[in-house]
Amino acid sequence: MEKAIHDQSASFKDYLELTKPTVVALMLLTSVVGMLMAVPGLVPTKILILGNLGIALCAASAATLNHLVDRAVDRVMSRTKNRPIAQRRVGNFEAIVFSGILGIVGFWILITQINALTAWLTLASLLGYALIYTVFLKRATPQNIVIGGLAGATPPLLGWTAVTGQVESDSLLLVLIIFAWTPPHFWALAIHRKDDYAAVDIPMLPVTHGTVFTRLHIFLYVILMVVTSLLPYASGMSGEIYLAAALLLGGRFLWLSAELMRDENPTIAMHNFKFSITYLMVLFVVMLIDHYLIPLGLI
Repeated sequence: MEKAIHDQSASFKDYLELTKPTVVALMLLTSVVGMLMAVPGLVPTKILILGNLGIALCAASAATLNHLVDRAVDRVMSRTKNRPIAQRRVGNFEAIVFSGILGIVGFWILITQINALTAWLTLASLLGYALIYTVFLKRATPQNIVIGGLAGATPPLLGWTAVTGQVESDSLLLVLIIFAWTPPHFWALAIHRKDDYAAVDIPMLPVTHGTVFTRLHIFLYVILMVVTSLLPYASGMSGEIYLAAALLLGGRFLWLSAELMRDENPTIAMHNFKFSITYLMVLFVVMLIDHYLIPLGLI
């Protein structure tokens, strides 16, 4: 039975860890790019600051709920066993209150200072990740990360709607890129942590279908992702500089995924995982440069 109270007093660092700050930071990068891609000029300062603050708080709320729901699993897995709730430095009630405050404040900022569409889409993303993915999909199907990845792909759409107040086709292209990127990103980590997932009966693809099958699917999804990444150029949203970056970055990712298929060394999977983060960051930054800085003559 779980202890009714936590064992140690929590620190600021513990609560910060609950919010998964590195994940939220990557989400905010794509949200900012979504905002800036939505307009030819400058984004109003109020929207830029308060919009991203509201999105960040809601994302942090969802991350905290993820820690809470997965606390028993986290205690078993080597990657997560030292998390604050798993180690009972933060109690379950405190985590619920903390998540609730973050989510309520974030939603209030968005619905009162930005617009209702962004607020409700953000809430849907929060619930999709914290409840639908973490509680149900993660434990139900090896396609969990494919289906649940949609919740994590929405930040550029949220940034876009914060500026325009509407969903537009170009904003959905940004979502599609992250949606196609998510499986090869996460499955590479799942290969590296296969034994951990098997120990807690979570049906990640390497556990249910083996690493050879997973490596093949990473390669196929990287092909899909590269094709998807060319759509902003094909639609006229981005120009030649973005196209060159998408091809170079995609080529590198494709080469790494091919290496993963050929080499059983588990460190190759982590190389893929780490590069996938770099890929998304650089791709979106170059998209921003192509769209925003060059037309303004800033570089």
